[in-house]
Amino acid sequence: MTTSTPRTGWRAVVHALALGLSTGLLVIVAGLAVVLIVVPKATGSTPLTVLTQSMEPTLPPGTLLVVRPTPVADIRIGDVVTYQITSGQPAVVSHRVVSIASSSDGSRTFTLKGDNNALPDPAPVTAAQIRGVVWYSLPDVGRVNQLVNGSRSWLVPAIAGVLLAYGAVMVTIGVVGAVRRRRAGRAEAGHAHAATSTDRAHRAERTHRGDRGRRADRGATVGRTRRASRTSRSERSHRATLG
Repeated sequence: MTTSTPRTGWRAVVHALALGLSTGLLVIVAGLAVVLIVVPKATGSTPLTVLTQSMEPTLPPGTLLVVRPTPVADIRIGDVVTYQITSGQPAVVSHRVVSIASSSDGSRTFTLKGDNNALPDPAPVTAAQIRGVVWYSLPDVGRVNQLVNGSRSWLVPAIAGVLLAYGAVMVTIGVVGAVRRRRAGRAEAGHAHAATSTDRAHRAERTHRGDRGRRADRGATVGRTRRASRTSRSERSHRATLG
């Protein structure tokens, strides 16, 4: 009976490395997709990237910021707020609130300052300029966000292709492994059947030899009995003649 031989040597190392790299790549891509796409879309948030050093060391360049819309009344001193430099324009700044002023009509204005800046921002920020409050941040992931936003036309299809290729490779590996296991099982069954047939043949041969031996023993016993009987009759006849 034979058993399947496990992978050894360099093949086992290559297989382990390939499996580890592919799994790690899949986990990284899935994690980035969750951080950059799924969570912002689900919560109405906006992913942004820190480009300057004004918020160092808390938020260095390359940090990913996820900015969540927040009612102006809920903004507190110490919050990091993202606001439009000019209301209605896309350019934004993310700085920390250092003071809040309220006017007689109930409107609020905010004074913001970068953690690494010596002076506050030059003009108070109105409610119309505020995009939201920084919800969470991830160091260096903002560079990936920049790449995704700057290359969305080809990067998303490329990632999809990588994931599809990974899935095809894993399916192929699974199918090949299943076929090999079936073949190994059939080979083992064939060896087991051959071994069983051989054992049966050996047992039949031993039985046949035993039968022949027993017949020979019975024949020898009968012969001895017949010779003894003839000898006994001869002796009786000789004694009768003498008498």
